[in-house]
This record gives sequence, structure tokens and C-alpha cells, in this order.
Amino acid sequence: MDGLNILPLAVTMMVGPQIVSAVILVTTPRPVRVSLAFLTGVAAATTVGVAVMSALAGVLDSAVDLGGSSDGGSTGKIIQYVLVLLLALGALKNWFRRETVEPPKWLGTLMTADPRRAFTVGFLIILLMPSDLVVMMTVGVNLQQSGASFVAALPFIALTVLIAAVPLLCFVLFRRRVRPAVPRIRDWLNTHSWLVNIIACLLFIVLILT
Repeated sequence: MDGLNILPLAVTMMVGPQIVSAVILVTTPRPVRVSLAFLTGVAAATTVGVAVMSALAGVLDSAVDLGGSSDGGSTGKIIQYVLVLLLALGALKNWFRRETVEPPKWLGTLMTADPRRAFTVGFLIILLMPSDLVVMMTVGVNLQQSGASFVAALPFIALTVLIAAVPLLCFVLFRRRVRPAVPRIRDWLNTHSWLVNIIACLLFIVLILT
């Protein structure tokens, strides 16, 4: 995708409850099966999300010219600047609520998740997460501005799934070393979810502005 660094985009997709879910699933009794189901859900949701956002960007482009990706005053750029404002407000909200923010209750239920539930969580956690919708909209707008086909988004989708798979890969490759550390990592991510969300917002803001 011309003009976009897909690595920060893919990282932003998984920062927050998304990566926490992936970490929790490797602590379940059947970590490989449920994690693979989770990754399948993430892949399906990202593919669907990018396709839908690209289609919406196409409809918008037909009504209002989005302009080129290098045009700082184009409608497409204005949309991205609005997204920056929303993300900045989200980061401030997380900062001011940092003392009271608690992880979603559904995260605790993943400890006993089966493959079906893991797939459902992987699918919905992408399509219902505002930050991920913002990222996928940005990808869709960029595809329209650069005149690229959906194929150009495949590296982004693949990299998103790869980052989601990092906890599982670490578990499989370094099981003896990773297993004792996973619960501590999971607990830290749970108690510092506000910080993780702020980092995600700031990362995406920097990505858009640069």
C-alpha cells in the first residue's frame, strides 16, 4: 500500500484487548487448538473489515473526490485528520480514567474457552474494536487514493495475523521458558490496559501524521 507503513498499522490492530486475548489463550488447557481458532477469526475479520472499508471508501470517493495520497488538503487527508482528533481524545480519556479502568469481564472467560468461542472472540474483537475500525478505514481510504486493488492489502492482513500469532509462536518454540512468564505477562497487560490503549492511539496518530 503506497504511503503506508504496514508494520505500525498491523501492530496497532493488535494492541489492547486483542493481544491480551492471544496471551490468555496460550494459558488454556488446549492452547494450540484455541489459539489457531482465534487466529482464524482474526484473519477472517480483518479480511472482511478491509473489504468493507475499502468499499465504503469507494462509495465516498464517488460522491466526494478523496484526492491523492500526497495531497495534504484532500478529502481523504481531512478524514484522516479527523481520525487523529478522535484518537487523541481517546488517549486523553484513557489517561484521566487510568485509576478506574478495568479489563473487560469477558477476558476472564477466555481461560476456559473452546475453539468455537476463541474463533468468535477473534472475529468480533477486530470488527467491534473502534481502533481497529479506524485502522481498516485508513487502509481502505489509502487503497482508493492510490488506485490499488484489494490484493495490495493482503500483506497488511497477513502481518496482522502474524502479530496476533506471536504469543502462540513463543509458546510453541520456547515452551519451557515462556510458560512460567505467561501468567505474569497476562496480569500486567490486564492491570495496564489503559497504558496499552494510549500507546495504540499515539502509535496510530504518529503513523497518520507522518
